[in-house]
Amino acid sequence: MAVAVRDDVQHEQQEAIRAAVRDVCKDYPDAYWRELDQRQEYPEAFVRALTEAGWLAALIPEQYGGAGLGITEASIILEEINRSGANSAACHAQMYIMGALLKHGNEEQKQRYLPKIAAGELRLQAFGVTEPNAGSETTRIQTTAVRQADRYVINGQKVWTSRFKQSDLMLLLARTTPYDDLTDKTRGLSVFLVDLREAGAAIESRPIDAMVNHSTNELFINDLVVPAENLIGEEGMGFRYIIDGWNAERILIAAESVGDGRWFVDRAVKYANERVVFGRPIGANQGVQFPIAQAYAHVEAADLVRYKAAARFDSGQKCGAEANMAKLLASEAAWEAANACMTVHGGYGLATEYDVERKFREARLYIVAPINNNLVLGYLGQHVLGMPKSY
Repeated sequence: MAVAVRDDVQHEQQEAIRAAVRDVCKDYPDAYWRELDQRQEYPEAFVRALTEAGWLAALIPEQYGGAGLGITEASIILEEINRSGANSAACHAQMYIMGALLKHGNEEQKQRYLPKIAAGELRLQAFGVTEPNAGSETTRIQTTAVRQADRYVINGQKVWTSRFKQSDLMLLLARTTPYDDLTDKTRGLSVFLVDLREAGAAIESRPIDAMVNHSTNELFINDLVVPAENLIGEEGMGFRYIIDGWNAERILIAAESVGDGRWFVDRAVKYANERVVFGRPIGANQGVQFPIAQAYAHVEAADLVRYKAAARFDSGQKCGAEANMAKLLASEAAWEAANACMTVHGGYGLATEYDVERKFREARLYIVAPINNNLVLGYLGQHVLGMPKSY
């Protein structure tokens, strides 16, 4: 009985979170996102409202001014944002970047940064990992960090670094030991918390004009000086710290895709019921109805895997397989729902005023990012099913 009571309390808390997030999102309707998308502008007002409501501090412990929630609740926040028709990619990185600081940062670093992040005085939304010549092979990154007394001097290049211009802080992965000097290739990388307000001309950013409005950039780093006290954890262990964050990232992206999938299903159902052709609603036709129903079933199934992964993460259990499967299944279910919604709307699906084409573009991203689904399949094949390494 006690377990049932705890479940009821947890469910009530989660439903209260959903309602509160929806309450914030209702002030930012489709027209807001449509206009920003057309102008390729950052949703500053929306992000500020989320911050002031405390939702971007969900994972920060209460002792540092945050809500002290788990990844389950954080995923619900992002799911509801996307289901409302908004795009949580404008700020989602603060959720999963937080893990490196929370889990591997020292107490002085937490005291210095977390209260200000929780209060909205600082933003930690930029993640400098991917490089043009390394891609998903993170252990091959070439950006170097050389120790000089009480500081590191960093040089290199990053790509697909979103929200760089909208952040005060950036988590940066750099090489502290040459690749050829390592026997264990997963070592030799280190994580730094970079104060972008002090970086100045040492980081040059060039915007990347992309299919989706993600405020993403290519970075050129020249003699960037970072105090040694801004090293997160132990030197050379950064790759393992980043992997820790990847599970959280996969779960949160899965939740966003679930939100997208439900948005597409809702819009498709509404249009299928309202659109009358040949004297009856088009939703009466099985060719219209069945693809929507199939997409709905797949979104709901993916959601169950998301919750399983989140529960394991929150309880400290291994969840690599579940987190990867959640991302894989949810992103593909959302894309299936996107296609069903686009097909139902016909030509109107291409019209910006219906918002289907905007969400269609946004949903497609998660098939290939932040990790390509083919790499997820390779991970499952090798590490879960025990087949030979494929990449």
